[in-house]
Amino acid sequence: MSRSQRPIVAFLYDFDKTLCTTDMEDYAFIPSLGMTPAEFWPEANGFGRENRMDGILAYMYTMIRESEKRGLPFTRADLVEKGREIVLFPGVQDWFGRINAFGETQGVQVEHYVISSGLREIIEGSAISGAFKEIYASEFYYDAAGRPVWPKLTVNFTAKTQFVYRINKGVLDVSNDRDLNASMPDDSKRVPFTNMIYIGDGLSDVPCMKMMRAYGGQAIAVYQESNRSGVEDLLAKGRVDFIFPADYSEGTELDRTAKNILRRMAISDALAEENQEQLRAIGRDELPNQARLF
Repeated sequence: MSRSQRPIVAFLYDFDKTLCTTDMEDYAFIPSLGMTPAEFWPEANGFGRENRMDGILAYMYTMIRESEKRGLPFTRADLVEKGREIVLFPGVQDWFGRINAFGETQGVQVEHYVISSGLREIIEGSAISGAFKEIYASEFYYDAAGRPVWPKLTVNFTAKTQFVYRINKGVLDVSNDRDLNASMPDDSKRVPFTNMIYIGDGLSDVPCMKMMRAYGGQAIAVYQESNRSGVEDLLAKGRVDFIFPADYSEGTELDRTAKNILRRMAISDALAEENQEQLRAIGRDELPNQARLF
């Protein structure tokens, strides 16, 4: 990488209970059915178990079935509008701008991505949808009238790791499997794993968190009091690097640590580039992958 190209650092986020306070369907969609979350989720999960169905497909089907049963069919536009009711954790709304600006001071380009089992349509209606380079989330395919007719994409817990590889290689189009599966030298990958930070809230994020720890990235878990013990267990078992209360405000522990990680990644990239320049100056090959710092 030449000095004219800034290294990229990618923040990868779960969404429900990571950036917002509960499951995104709970804010407006489920109440629009005249149901409570305590009624809807057991119905969806029970349907999935009875039919040996993937849990994400089960809840998407239940959304359609319960809407039609009540004569309340929804459209894509309806779901986007319902996303406006999402309640974000403290500091989330201005987090992205602050982190981007701090990255600039460190000479790195910061990008943000969502990898969620929730619905892309609802996320698009949220106040922060414009902050993300890409939103990977479950999604319906809609007919010409905007009505859901089939699942377009489902993102279950283990499938989340596919999107980490897409970000790593810069193959962001979910329909492009050819380039995703093609062999690519590590030094050609757009965002090295060592420049990734994954932020989640629980067991559904463990596959991605394990990838971060295995390949040199960072894994952070945030918590509310209701799931604090589970997140502490993730730390005790070595599944995450850090845990923090779900407060993204400036000056919090999460804010300070994220900036420290950015500093370290920027220094690592700068030192690696300096070493490569010296090797090139003496006519040697570029720095071997195993010699990369951090």
